[in-house]
Amino acid sequence: MKLLLKFNLIFVLVMALGVGVSGYISRDLLQRHAQEEVLNSARQLMENALAVRNYTASQITKLLETQMKYEFLPQSVPSYSATEVLATLRTKYPEYAYKEATLNPTNPRDRADSWEVDIVNQFRNNAELKEFVGQRDTPAGRSLYVARPVRITNPACLTCHSSVEAAPKTMVDKYGPANGFGWNLNEVVSAQIMSVPMELPLRRAEQTFKVFIGSLVGVFVAVGVVLNLMIWFVVVRPVTQLSALADRVSQGDLEAPDFARKSRDEIGVLADSFARMRASVVQAMKMLDT
Repeated sequence: MKLLLKFNLIFVLVMALGVGVSGYISRDLLQRHAQEEVLNSARQLMENALAVRNYTASQITKLLETQMKYEFLPQSVPSYSATEVLATLRTKYPEYAYKEATLNPTNPRDRADSWEVDIVNQFRNNAELKEFVGQRDTPAGRSLYVARPVRITNPACLTCHSSVEAAPKTMVDKYGPANGFGWNLNEVVSAQIMSVPMELPLRRAEQTFKVFIGSLVGVFVAVGVVLNLMIWFVVVRPVTQLSALADRVSQGDLEAPDFARKSRDEIGVLADSFARMRASVVQAMKMLDT
């Protein structure tokens, strides 16, 4: 087996091992980083929802008090405004879904599903829990979600949600007297839930992984080509030339040219040794002729 072929076999094995180990480690890291990136985007959207809620509660609701006496306007409700704004943002970020899942909502669209009820109850049972991140199976595939509790800290909220008698008549006329009442101050009544398909972070991780592995293989190939050229010019070719000269000398060709190699590396040392050996052979053959 040729020296260059042996080198390339070893190099390919090392490259395959290096790419395999790097790919195994990087794939997991990229998936986790992509998941964290998606969660950070979800958290930013949730902060936008909170900003809309605070803006509605502090400025919009007061402006609509007079009109609310004649017609209930859901735009005065902070959760309604936040949900509508995030629904508009979905036209640009369709992967993200936002909901304020409520155990006993006034608006039926906010009613918590079974899995959302479990999340709200976790917040109700653990006052120290400020955020919950999890995954669940959906008909469309695996979904990643981040949830935060919604706690009644503003007494003004109880005007509409403490009892049917205290609530605005226009609201009761619009949604009925059966839902959205009995809330208490400092009670967790719902949870902000931002969901995103796991396909999104996995797709981002896969794209980055392909670029990384492609670049890594490209670097290995480039290094392999450079090393092959170096071995050919620095080792293989000089050794081949020395071997050919040694064959000619061993067959009695005393007119074979000298090996022109002036270097201090191992090939240079070998060339010097060959030159001394050739001189000894020539001298010995001349002695035999005389």
